[in-house]
Amino acid sequence: MARTQKNKATEHHLGLLKARIAKLRTQLLEPAGKSGGKGEGFDVARYGDARVALIGFPSVGKSTLLSEVTETKSDAAAYEFTTLTCIPGVIHYKDSKIQLLDLPGIIEGAAEGKGRGRQVIAVAKSADVILMVLDASKGDIQKKLLEKELETVGLRLNQSPPQISFKKKKTGGITFNNTVPLSHLDEKTVMNVY
Repeated sequence: MARTQKNKATEHHLGLLKARIAKLRTQLLEPAGKSGGKGEGFDVARYGDARVALIGFPSVGKSTLLSEVTETKSDAAAYEFTTLTCIPGVIHYKDSKIQLLDLPGIIEGAAEGKGRGRQVIAVAKSADVILMVLDASKGDIQKKLLEKELETVGLRLNQSPPQISFKKKKTGGITFNNTVPLSHLDEKTVMNVY
């Protein structure tokens, strides 16, 4: 792809290749299926009105927070990687139930699959809200590293999702509108897929 000359004739082809790469990257981030061994603890059934994932580096207080705000007991110890699976808890607030997920700590390079990074991030992607738990004594470094890991896998932090709309024309074809500049999608690619 890097050696392909970029012009109007190859633009469509490059868009299709980028779409395939994105699809394959997404498949890599999915946790291993039943054929991949035990993989225990990461397939947590969705429960309640909302799902919040606690994500952060090891030993920052995710398990302690879960134990304090829910009735779930999550082991916390003075050493890293105490939590090895996803531990769910439920917060009852007024008439709603909010599922809180205590995820294992991720390490730098989790987006590339280090540790159990792919499994942790796949669970975080299924959440309605991602709550980053940080160690206050480490300063802003942890936040920047965690944001970088999450943005690498396509999670848009503190941003509105792009509004893209398609309308079928009466005369044939479609109308394509977007509210933000798109980096990986163009009208020609959409026409081909649609």
